[in-house]
Amino acid sequence: MGMTIAEKIIAAAAGVDEVSPGDIHTVEVDRLMSNDGTTHLTIDMYQNQLKDPRIADVDKLVWIVDHNVPADSPKTAASQKKMRDFAKKHGITFYEGKGVCHQIMMENHVRPGELIFGADSHTCACGALGAFGTGVGCTDYLYAMVTGTSWVLVPETIRFHLTGKLPDGVYARDLILTIIGRIGANGANYKAMEFGGEGLKTLTMSDRIAICNLCVEAGAKTALMDVDDIAMDYLHAHGREPKHVFSADPDAVYAEEYEIDLSVITPVVAKPHFVDNLVNAKKCAGIKINEAFLGSCSNGRIEDLRVGAEIIKGKQVHPLVRFLVVPASQEVYAQALEEGLIKVFMDAGAIVMNANCSVCWGSCQGVIGEGETLISTGTRNFKGRAGHPDSFVYLASAATVTASAITGEITTADQLA
Repeated sequence: MGMTIAEKIIAAAAGVDEVSPGDIHTVEVDRLMSNDGTTHLTIDMYQNQLKDPRIADVDKLVWIVDHNVPADSPKTAASQKKMRDFAKKHGITFYEGKGVCHQIMMENHVRPGELIFGADSHTCACGALGAFGTGVGCTDYLYAMVTGTSWVLVPETIRFHLTGKLPDGVYARDLILTIIGRIGANGANYKAMEFGGEGLKTLTMSDRIAICNLCVEAGAKTALMDVDDIAMDYLHAHGREPKHVFSADPDAVYAEEYEIDLSVITPVVAKPHFVDNLVNAKKCAGIKINEAFLGSCSNGRIEDLRVGAEIIKGKQVHPLVRFLVVPASQEVYAQALEEGLIKVFMDAGAIVMNANCSVCWGSCQGVIGEGETLISTGTRNFKGRAGHPDSFVYLASAATVTASAITGEITTADQLA
């Protein structure tokens, strides 16, 4: 029987010829990422609960301080110091202030065919390069850290066959939110979401990362895309070679299959307080906002900043709006500086922040108060996600967020004309 991409990666990691959905296999983990959200808990368990603590392969570990950068309280400073000191003592690859963990992983580490555990749910972003990335908790992370292995329940796979091309003014963000709205926030629970088709070839690597990143918002265990020339060019530009390049077999069995025509996708908004509470963006026209956020692991890359800068150039942020622009990494920030994008945003009255998770994480920069409304390119809009529990978060593309920052109310870019 044929296998999907997810099944092939698990089979390779387990050292077997074939796996099927529902099987449980012991696997070798290729890479282990953790960030400052929970690493201090992993360290505590390592130091206090293991009789013979050891790290199986320190070269597989990547630790990234990105959620509260710079530290916002003595408590945060202490947990980050614990992480920093442990990484230095054990020779763990360590980043601080360099950007959001998933962006750093894509820029510097992820290879097609790898099995990657990350102590963060949006690790499924790795699938943009054909890697099986999945989020795990501290206990599973610790086990893999000290043994180099873990267990995986082979997920069923949903196949999304992409055709056509996104219209001008419509973005990958609109596409993945549309898909989540269609299948529901539980529509891919513990399943792999696999993307391919001629339409995929029209999507940039930034588009692909944005799509895979948000698949967990449909409950997905992981997301995976066919590895083509676009993915390989990105990989080679960053000095890496694939571990394996897998594609699904023609007779692979899928739990469900969808054909998605990119040409009919329109700008959309996810309304509070659920990511699948989706409407056409124009149906939200006129809703007043207090803050706009352009950034995050989902949409803080140079392509997103270019979209925002093009829209806001020569205009001004609405006087009653805070507009936070947060590059996803220092690499993105440096490129935005070189292209003059940062000056465009600052001239317009935006607040340009250092590369980090920022208000998407909702516990440090730019948190919103009671009754306030945020429009965001962040990952989630759950109740209280960006600050006060009685606040409101709308999710949209970089274009819609920027246009809204200018008008002070939810607005699509074409409505500015």
